Amino acid sequence: MARYVAYFRVSTARQGKSGLGLAAQKSLVERFLSAGDELVAEFVEVQSGRNDQRVELWRAFAVAKRQNAKILIAKLDRFSRRVSFIAGIMEQGIGLVVAEMPHATDFQLHIFAALAQEERRLISDRTRNALAEAKKRGVVLGKNGAVLAARNRDAADARARELRPIVQPLIEAGNSYNEIARRLNELEIKSVGGGKFYAEQAKNLVTRIGSMMGNGSASKPVPPELAQQKLPQDSR
Repeated sequence: MARYVAYFRVSTARQGKSGLGLAAQKSLVERFLSAGDELVAEFVEVQSGRNDQRVELWRAFAVAKRQNAKILIAKLDRFSRRVSFIAGIMEQGIGLVVAEMPHATDFQLHIFAALAQEERRLISDRTRNALAEAKKRGVVLGKNGAVLAARNRDAADARARELRPIVQPLIEAGNSYNEIARRLNELEIKSVGGGKFYAEQAKNLVTRIGSMMGNGSASKPVPPELAQQKLPQDSR
């Protein structure tokens, strides 16, 4: 009987919530496990593959050491495409098993990681060269991004106008950004992005309302002490 700690990684919070990518990884792991195997724990990391700061991975290591288990991942590229990162993980002295290629040795994993790293470099070079050629032909790069930015800005302005009657009294009462965010959440009002309000979102909303008032769209200014208030480090 073998013992495993499963580690999954998705690049964005949206992938984690929707199950896109995560479901496929879990399916690979489930197919790999035999009847006598024990899955001690599962850890899900929401982090870009380019970022080696993996909080959940180190937690998985700690559990694996205590339980005398191996780290089980679905695919090597979901783990990392960097040879140095994978080599450093192997030096931790904990077994690493890839469900997609269960019989691969440590040497073979290094080779596969090197190939994946080279593939990423080639893709990056091809993309950069293609963009350079497009620019030479007069193609306007980033046009879609500019359109999207303008659309988001208009949506934020509309949301600020909609919420001004609610937020303005809170501003005039001298409430902090944290307090404004708390009040809006109590009223089950969503931010422009559709999520909860935090101090940073409240600050952006107050700043936008203040800008509108500076253009003559409102009657009273934002109190200077509120407009200059700094966000606490734990506002999120």
